Amino acid sequence: MQRLGDGWIGRMGDEEVHARTRDGCISALRHLAGDLALTVEERPELVGVSEAAAILGWDRRRVVTYLDRGAFPAPLASLASGRVWRRDDVESFARDRARRKGRRIAR
Repeated sequence: MQRLGDGWIGRMGDEEVHARTRDGCISALRHLAGDLALTVEERPELVGVSEAAAILGWDRRRVVTYLDRGAFPAPLASLASGRVWRRDDVESFARDRARRKGRRIAR
């Protein structure tokens, strides 16, 4: 199961379900499973420095500066192409930062 654009997609065997919310996707998968046990594996959406900067309304340099100072969430991995984070971690950081600053951010 993973977030795809503004919705969620889940697969069970050859069947695929689409829903607007994570809970809706899980509900649809439960319906497909019937009486069978259901194990859900969720793939996180990953973002790089550019996407993290866009989420925060910053430029790339500011993300790197905050990261170097230890004031940004630790990356999930450092790849040859750069560092990556779970999108949810960056959005949570943005919400916490906006709350501390008394501002709202677009979601």
